[in-house]
Amino acid sequence: MAKGNFEVTDLIAPLMLRIPLGLIFMAHGSQKLLGLFGGQGLTGTFKTFEEKMGIPPIFTLLAIIAEFGGGFGVLTGFLTRLSAASLSAVMLVAIYKIHWINGFFLNAGCVPGRGHGIEYNIALLGMALYLLLSGGGKWCLDRLVFRS
Repeated sequence: MAKGNFEVTDLIAPLMLRIPLGLIFMAHGSQKLLGLFGGQGLTGTFKTFEEKMGIPPIFTLLAIIAEFGGGFGVLTGFLTRLSAASLSAVMLVAIYKIHWINGFFLNAGCVPGRGHGIEYNIALLGMALYLLLSGGGKWCLDRLVFRS
């Protein structure tokens, strides 16, 4: 829908992706970093990632920073492309290291002993890649901070 000299969809489409994507990743990052929402916190996350998944501590730290910091960046539209790139990397690793073995679909029935497939991760990856390519849109801090 055109209204005046701008396209309404162009105005709000990136924002409609940034809000849920940013909130999802900040919530997951806060589980790992702060132990919120039933998370293990920093120490527990380091231990689990190393012992159960073989992920070295430096990569665990980068994942936590990417999830929490990248989630905040996407949500506010600050360093949107960098934030979206970090979230994309986290999703690619999650698909490869954790979810690929479980197939495509989520474990909707929460069957014990069966993990989730890659479908949710692909949705989040697609959202992040869109923001990586398009930027944060008209309503983002990047436009205020990096005026050209």
